[in-house]
Amino acid sequence: MKKSLLIIIMLGMIAILVACGGASDDTDQQAEGDSNEQEGQALTITATDFEFDQEEYTVLAGEPVTIDFASEQGTHGIGIDEFEVNIKGDGSATFTPEASGEYEIYCTVPCGTGHSDMKSTLVVQ
Repeated sequence: MKKSLLIIIMLGMIAILVACGGASDDTDQQAEGDSNEQEGQALTITATDFEFDQEEYTVLAGEPVTIDFASEQGTHGIGIDEFEVNIKGDGSATFTPEASGEYEIYCTVPCGTGHSDMKSTLVVQ
């Protein structure tokens, strides 16, 4: 009885490991395919305590934009409502702005007394 139970447990663990290993490979291939398909503009935004590294960022309309976001001091995030961008902590997001205009970039993580003033502008030309 104990031997049968041990065999069943071992087979179950092997099945779980095989399932987890297979999903990892598919995800890596999908991520590589997505990055090749979405060539375009790269935008790096860095946050420090209560400010972004630039007051204004400029991109072109009709071309994909990939934002790479990093916090150098404190914990921050960025949001751009019109493009459904919401990054909390370090991360990235890709979107395609179709219309020219100015759009507010703001911090999405309450970071202290200067949080409400932590804003910048995305200019789409």
